[in-house]
Amino acid sequence: MNYETNMKYEAMLGDEIDAETARKRRRMLLFVGLGVLLALAVFIGYRMFAGSGNEGETANQVPLVTVAVPGQEAVTRMANATGTLAARVDMPVGVVGEGGRVLAVHVQPGDRVGAGQILASIERSVQAEQIAQLAASVEVAKADAKLAQNNLDRARALLSDGFVSQADIDQRVATRDAAVARVNVAAAQLNSMRAQVGRLDIRAPAAGIVLTRDVEPGQVVSGGSGVLFRIARGGEMELRALLSEDELARLKIGTVANVTPVGFERSFEGHVWQVSPVIDQSTRQGIARIALPYDPALRPGGFANAQIAMERLDAAVLPESAVQSDQKGSFVYIVGKDNKVERRDVRTGAVTAGGIAITQGLQGGEKVVLYASGFLNPGETVNPRIEKKSS
Repeated sequence: MNYETNMKYEAMLGDEIDAETARKRRRMLLFVGLGVLLALAVFIGYRMFAGSGNEGETANQVPLVTVAVPGQEAVTRMANATGTLAARVDMPVGVVGEGGRVLAVHVQPGDRVGAGQILASIERSVQAEQIAQLAASVEVAKADAKLAQNNLDRARALLSDGFVSQADIDQRVATRDAAVARVNVAAAQLNSMRAQVGRLDIRAPAAGIVLTRDVEPGQVVSGGSGVLFRIARGGEMELRALLSEDELARLKIGTVANVTPVGFERSFEGHVWQVSPVIDQSTRQGIARIALPYDPALRPGGFANAQIAMERLDAAVLPESAVQSDQKGSFVYIVGKDNKVERRDVRTGAVTAGGIAITQGLQGGEKVVLYASGFLNPGETVNPRIEKKSS
């Protein structure tokens, strides 16, 4: 009885334990499932937020660059040259006659003189006496010629009456002709002496500006005294500018140039009137002669700088910061398709007030990186921002 009762009790207790265990297991599985779902949701949320964060971080890592579309504009290609100022036509003036002691000098450097103007006078007392003597000789010869003519006239009046022969007439004609010839000889000698005296005056051969004076009153001068004055014909000056053979090949007669002497801020406008046909083999340079109007600031022998307008062309103009260079030459970075950086080799030209002219390599419609292009690499993605032109 007791045994059976115990067996039934244990069987009922076992059934209750199994049911309770099953309930606990189901509850545990439910908690585990909820935990897995929660973990999955957290993981998905993390991935979503992490992904959006990385995209923002990636966007922040794309460099922002300033670009510009330069277009095309007319650019004057300038050549810089240096050289020496000089008279365009430098006329040395010296003693033409026999010379003598200088009585007076009538001009100073910088004076404008006319053609034939007396620059200096030379003492001529001896020559004046010789002129007086020759003038008297002329008068004597004229008197002899007059007397010979009178004798001839009287003889011809007596010829018809038979008092003189034709031979006498012929002799008197010869005497008269000789007397007239002596007059001409004396007059020629007088004029020659006057011309010699006139040559004692040192005169300007042409109108111009006196550059130098190397004679003083009291000085004795002669044909071997050398140059006493230097005159710039017409007052015209020039700059003998040194240019490379490449620049000389492009230079044309009549090209405008602005010349600035050393020590002056003012520039003088001139034009090229001669291009040297010879190139110096050692320097590979030649001379372009730039004609200038006279000005006291243009001192012959002085040094000056010239800006020569070589040619006009259409080109893109960029700031210096946009142009890079390496062993291959000059280049710029442009922003192409998909905002990718591309290298573009270019050829630079004149430097203008707006920047450097690009003569080859750009059409003008490209987006050119203006700043910090040295930190970029071809193929890199950038965020371009177009710079607005200031009005």
